Formats: sequence, C-alpha cells, structure tokens
Amino acid sequence: MSRHFIVSYLVAAAVLTTGAGAADAFCGFYINGAGSEMFNDATQVVLMRKGTRTVLSMQNNYKGPPDAFAMVIPVPSVLQEADVKTLPRDVFTRVDQMGAPRLVEYWEQDPCMRDMYERDEKMMRRPSSAPTKSMDLADPADDLGVTIEAKFEVGEYQVVILSAKDATGLDTWLRREKYQIPKGAEPFLRPYVEGGMKFFVAKVDPKKVTFDSDGRAALSPLRFHYDSDEFNLPIRLGLANSSGTQDLIVSILAPQQRYEVSNYKNATIPTNLDVRDSVRLNFGSFYAALFDRTMEKNPGAVITEYAWMATTCDPCPGPTLGGNDFTLLGADVLDGPAGKATAYGNWDFVLTRLHARYGKTITDDLVFKAAPAIVGGRESRGAGGKLEERATPSSVNNFQARYAIRHWWTGAITCASPRRGIWGGPPGGGQPRPTPALNLAFARRGKSLPTMLVSNVPEIGVRAYRKKRKPAPRLAPPPPPAPPAAKP
Repeated sequence: MSRHFIVSYLVAAAVLTTGAGAADAFCGFYINGAGSEMFNDATQVVLMRKGTRTVLSMQNNYKGPPDAFAMVIPVPSVLQEADVKTLPRDVFTRVDQMGAPRLVEYWEQDPCMRDMYERDEKMMRRPSSAPTKSMDLADPADDLGVTIEAKFEVGEYQVVILSAKDATGLDTWLRREKYQIPKGAEPFLRPYVEGGMKFFVAKVDPKKVTFDSDGRAALSPLRFHYDSDEFNLPIRLGLANSSGTQDLIVSILAPQQRYEVSNYKNATIPTNLDVRDSVRLNFGSFYAALFDRTMEKNPGAVITEYAWMATTCDPCPGPTLGGNDFTLLGADVLDGPAGKATAYGNWDFVLTRLHARYGKTITDDLVFKAAPAIVGGRESRGAGGKLEERATPSSVNNFQARYAIRHWWTGAITCASPRRGIWGGPPGGGQPRPTPALNLAFARRGKSLPTMLVSNVPEIGVRAYRKKRKPAPRLAPPPPPAPPAAKP
C-alpha cells in the first residue's frame, strides 16, 4: 500500500497520488512507539502568512496500530502552550473546495434568443469582483546534546519542543525514548539541527481517540504560529518516510498577495480546456493525466493551480471563506498579540494553491516569494468571442484550474441571424454547481489525455484526439451491358 501524506499549506487538499511507490509529502516524519509502519492517508496543512508571522494548521488522518505515535516537524523557534491550539475539521473542507480544480458544465442557449445574448454579453463585460500535565518523557540528556525546551498537552496531543546540538544525538534520543524513527533519518535531521531549528513533537495518546474498524484515527487539527524572516516549507525531513515519488500541495492565505517559489521553476496548469462528456465520470483521472503531462514539459517545476480572492469565486463549488474561517486559521494572531481578529474580517485574503511532485533526490526545501497577480480560467471572451487562454498578468488575482463540458444546441434554428456560442444553464432551468476535484490521492493514473480533450493544449504539446471518419464505401461499378444478340 502506498503512503499518502497530503500537505496543503493553507488548505486541506486532495493530492494526485496513486499506485505503489507513490506518497504524498509531509513537512516532518511520523514515528510510533511500536516500530510499526505508519500510514497517513490525508495530512492537510494550512498556512497563513503576513510579514514575518506564519500560522500553520494541520489536520491528520492516521492509519496504523493503536499505540502511542507522534509527528516530528522542524520549527524556527520554541513554541509555548499559548502558541498551540486545536481546530474544528470543517474549516479544512471549505478551504479545500475553494482551491480545488473544478469541472463545469454549460449548455448552448437558443441561438435565436437575441435578448438573452445581449444580457449575457453585458455580463461578460462586467468587471470581475475583487473583493499542562506531566508526561512520560525523559529528562534532558546532556551527553546527547538534546534539550526539552517546553512540554504541554493540547487536546489528545502531548507536545514536546526539542532543541539539539547534533543530529546523531537527536536521532539517538528519539530512539532511546522507544520511538522507532525511520531508518536513515539522521541525514535528514542534520540540516535542520545545523540551521538552529527546534523540533515540534506531537505525541498522541490513543486512549483519547477513537479508531474505526479499519484502524484509522481522525485526530483534531492542530494550529501553531511562529515568527521567521524566511518563508519556507521544510520538505526534506519528510523524505525519511518516503518510498518513492511524493506529491505536495501548498495552499497559502495572505492579505492581498499571491505566492510562488523562488528556488524552483514556476509554471501554471493549463486551464479553460473543453473536455469530453465522459470526463464527468473520471475527472480525477483526467486531471492526473493533465498534471503529469505539465510536469513532463516543466521538469522540477512547482505548478500554480489557483490564485483568487478567498471571499469570492466564479464558479463556486462551495461556500466562500469568511471572517470566522480567517480567525480560525490564524487571523487572530497574524499581527502579533491575540485580539486583533476583527481587524481582518473584511480583508482580501488571496488563496494560492501550488502543486509539486518530486522524488528522494530533492536537495532543497521550498522557499516562497511574493508574486504578481494573474488571471485565467474564467468564462471571459475577447475579440471574436475567443475564450481567454493561460495565465496572464493582471491587477487582481482571478486564476483557477477550470475545465468545461459543453452541450451544443440541438433544437431547431428558425431565425435568419442565429447567435452561436452563448452558454448558460440546462434547458429546463437552473445552474449546476461545479464539481471540485477532491480525494485525488486515489485517482487512477495513466489515462490517455488526448482522448479526454476537445481542446488542443499547445503549451504542453497535446492535440485532442479526433476520430477519423471512415470513407464512404465505394459502390461497385455497374456490369457492362450485354452484347447484342447475334441475328439468326
């Protein structure tokens, strides 16, 4: 069974991972007292950023033995009990829906309804909206250079903050405390120890959680915050758990700001593609094929999948985010002391969703930088009615991974000047809600991308497959006339 560590810096996200040898990335590694292999089908991490402050929220769904286990995450400073809290799970679902790739469906309207055409044309010209108990832990071991900087309990978590002078000493200390950490973990710990990082170890008491028959525990989401000049994601430590390729989704919430990476290539996912009706039944497989092809044409790149104001969307697969969501995810501490949540109630947070795929050869953590606004993936048409293509610079962020099934008008056309290509809801009325690509960790890979497309994708060198028509069968030539009968 493959390991699925879905990481989403500010959004619960379903990532594209499948098959043996694949895994979803995690910014630390998992350990357990029994030494058994740990599986984490969905780690959803939320990150909010302003200035030097980072607020990180993480939801975990474990599958493993009901023994005491823990997660280890490098952090830049010593965290105290007031810096850590638990969150409700549903806020991750709302953020996930906001940034996920989406499938929409349109029906061509009656080409002879001029009034409808003029109304829709005005709508397309309208500007986009921008809107502390004791724990069973050993005392500091001077001989190993490991110090317990803080320890406390939050919900079902027993938290200890460690510092270390030497990676080998930290490795030994964790093993001495009966944690079977992954083999060969010391090299992954070393750069963080040498960089002066601390280590957030959240141990879980299985007596305080409920395991289902499948051995899975849905734990309370954790949130903690810290200050650091650097804005990065420590992914190298997660390689200690990796059995092969890892997928990582990073979603960032920041006031009026989109982000991208500064130490790897950036690319945007192809968007505004028309797809065949069959994609309705395998949207995850379609998107997996599109993402894999984009990575093939942009090796080592981090792919932008979403950049939009978090308080609005078009089309919206679910509810937009609001002041309560921002407060839960860290707006109450984003400016320093608690109590400033009300100042962010009407702020325009931009939700950025980034997607990376990498193997065990990666050498650097992801480093983020502020990026200019982009638009793309909207039902916005320019001269000649041509749908916008790709991501383009703008003054506001309105970019999304959007794919459309279109149903052309099949009724009678009775007017002299029909207007084609006016899209809306189904003939019976209503407007179907877009389908977000969720739970992509289990999407089947290897589907043929050209056979699922109606549109060509020149930016990644893909042409939509069009079945060749069979030539009409040739009719056999008529037999030659019979010669005239001989006269007697």
